[in-house]
Amino acid sequence: MSNADRPDFSKTPLIPAIAQDAVTGDVLMMAWMNEEAFQETLKTRRAVYYSRSRQKLWRKGEQSGHVQELKALYFDCDADTLLLKVHQVGGAACHTGYRSCFFRRIDDAGQVVTEGERVFDPEQVYGTQTG
Repeated sequence: MSNADRPDFSKTPLIPAIAQDAVTGDVLMMAWMNEEAFQETLKTRRAVYYSRSRQKLWRKGEQSGHVQELKALYFDCDADTLLLKVHQVGGAACHTGYRSCFFRRIDDAGQVVTEGERVFDPEQVYGTQTG
């Protein structure tokens, strides 16, 4: 890939990566990728992100088994945001057990409404460690 044909990691080493269900179009999560995570994702066809809290690569599903199989990868017009269309194995992208990390909605009255059911119990998958 030439520089014009790839995401631009020169402005910032981490760029946003949005994971979207390839079939339903549901937004599953947002995470960060560095160039190493991007290259590994392309090579393995499984989503790899960069964990800012752990300061290392995060291979999605490495602990839970809920991997994201890459179906397509896009980048925006400024080459600084990624969109991954994925097949979410295990039915849940969120470490809290929900299908999507975006399971809380603020209604017209300003109240938080939880939508959807948990797919798994995070205590059983992660123990006391979540993330």
